[in-house]
Amino acid sequence: MSTPTAGTPSRIPISPIASEEEREQALRDYKVTIEYKHLKSHAPGGVYLIPAIENLRNFFGIIFIRRGPYTNGIFKFQLKLPPKYNDANTWPQITFSSYVYSPYVDEATGALDIKSAYANWDPSRHYLVTVLTYLKKIFYSKNFADAKANVTAKELAEKDPEAFRKKIDSCVRESQKNMYTNDEDSTAKFTEEQVSHRVLRDLLKHHIRNESQVTKQAVLAQIDKARKV
Repeated sequence: MSTPTAGTPSRIPISPIASEEEREQALRDYKVTIEYKHLKSHAPGGVYLIPAIENLRNFFGIIFIRRGPYTNGIFKFQLKLPPKYNDANTWPQITFSSYVYSPYVDEATGALDIKSAYANWDPSRHYLVTVLTYLKKIFYSKNFADAKANVTAKELAEKDPEAFRKKIDSCVRESQKNMYTNDEDSTAKFTEEQVSHRVLRDLLKHHIRNESQVTKQAVLAQIDKARKV
């Protein structure tokens, strides 16, 4: 998985006359930027996270499910960090904007139950990649013994697996249907394919048949052709 580089937070400057509290907060903020940069090479496959434009501690994310019961699901979420994140027991918060039927997700709020998995959040061992790995894991879990967020879903999975699977199928279809419904402030938005996009894809397939032909000039030439459609 590769996390988009656009919007990567830069180093937080610390004023020489800042108070001790301001210095501590600036250090926390800097640690957040380091964690985000770390995601580029360590985040789980199929998970994409992009920071908000105006808020260092607010991220918009998408997970694409490639196998298992939630196959082809496209689930959007927000990840928020408390102001003192990087202190002990300052858990990240993940809330799905897409409907997710899972024993690990509160059906009413869309909140992922992180505290049950990590009763004590230890900043020396737990990071953004930790919680994103857990987020991915819930879509592939076969045993819900530790789930607490949606007891009804947990009981249904135990007593009537077929009905549980139908609920999952329904939420997958809903995620696909609402793929182009974007939160107003989201930095991770889907746009419907335009005719020019389809033409460009076909042109690229026809004129650029192997990696050795992929040059900036070749791609720009095909983009120029697509614009004229």
